[in-house]
Amino acid sequence: MSESNTPEQNSQPASATPPKQESLLANLLINIAIPALILAKLSGDDWLGTKWAIVVALAFPLLYGLRDFLQNGKANFFSGLGVVSILLTGGISLMELDAKYIAMKEAAIPALLGIATVVSLRTRWPLVKTFLYNDKVLDTDKIAAKLEDNNNLGAFELTLKQASWMVAASFFLSSVLNYVLAKVILTSPPGSEAFNAELGKMTALSYPVIVVPSMIVLILAMVFLFRRIGKLTGLKLEDIMAAHHR
Repeated sequence: MSESNTPEQNSQPASATPPKQESLLANLLINIAIPALILAKLSGDDWLGTKWAIVVALAFPLLYGLRDFLQNGKANFFSGLGVVSILLTGGISLMELDAKYIAMKEAAIPALLGIATVVSLRTRWPLVKTFLYNDKVLDTDKIAAKLEDNNNLGAFELTLKQASWMVAASFFLSSVLNYVLAKVILTSPPGSEAFNAELGKMTALSYPVIVVPSMIVLILAMVFLFRRIGKLTGLKLEDIMAAHHR
């Protein structure tokens, strides 16, 4: 991003901001609100029925994820993971398996992301660079040059490790909250109208109960990383941000 020419930089903020806002609203509606309403209100025999309600409800986030893939023209690991999660939820529900498997699935996916974040520290591509330290948000070239000038590359690697553990903690927190939420809410027999209503309730509560606490931890990790970069480089926040974020 930092290598784009000036006209592109000048036009990017105006064109990039609206899609981000629209995407946030679309995510909330398509991934949470609409599926929750369908499961809660249309699962009766007078409407879609229990199985078709699950199919229709999960079709919204599934098709939204596929649309995102087609628009971007490339696979996104996290979007792909979301699609897999949706398919697993649908499969478990339609096969009327015990609700404990949904709880296990809900816990397993963020837990695997947390483990992957920690394990990636031993590779050349730590995931913290995908989440927080990347050239879409930060001017990584300028930061790297300043770190080298100040002989702080080693200290920065330690900072990345600490931030990685904070990012992993957000995933582990999400894993625990996912499991508890599923175990507490999913109490009715699978395949019943009551079970679908509970699945809709779990979907609706996932944002305030799971996403918000996890995002708070992630934001704290971001603040920690940005402050440490400022101390190690001597640069102000506006100086380390990528050009299109200034």
